[in-house]
Amino acid sequence: MASAYLDHHIALLNHLRMILGALGEAEQVPEDNHGLFLERFDELLVELPRDPEGAQYLGQDLISQIFHRYPQIAHLIPRDLLWFFGGDCLHYMPDEELQMYQQLDERRFEAEENGEPFDWNREKQLLALPEDTPKH
Repeated sequence: MASAYLDHHIALLNHLRMILGALGEAEQVPEDNHGLFLERFDELLVELPRDPEGAQYLGQDLISQIFHRYPQIAHLIPRDLLWFFGGDCLHYMPDEELQMYQQLDERRFEAEENGEPFDWNREKQLLALPEDTPKH
């Protein structure tokens, strides 16, 4: 897995971790289970750089749990993380969004095969443009 791609998602996870931490500090969630959930989330942050493929299931589980445990922040979960972890996380994405991410991944794989740089965010913005907009 390309380092820039992985680093992008780790940064998103760190941001989400800050949001989850703030929920606990604001006492918006019951502390007993929240602390254990944060420990598992921290485990993911440690394990993902070491073993990206092995950490996929833990990531899927934790992201899916956020929708159930913390519905008040579900809208703050970066969509990139849903695609990155896949599996059950994909159930939270509409078909049009899934198609866009599929195209994005295809572009990323093609760039990697050709040894070309790939800017995930820039390409995502280009794909989100209306059909009749010129894409350079």
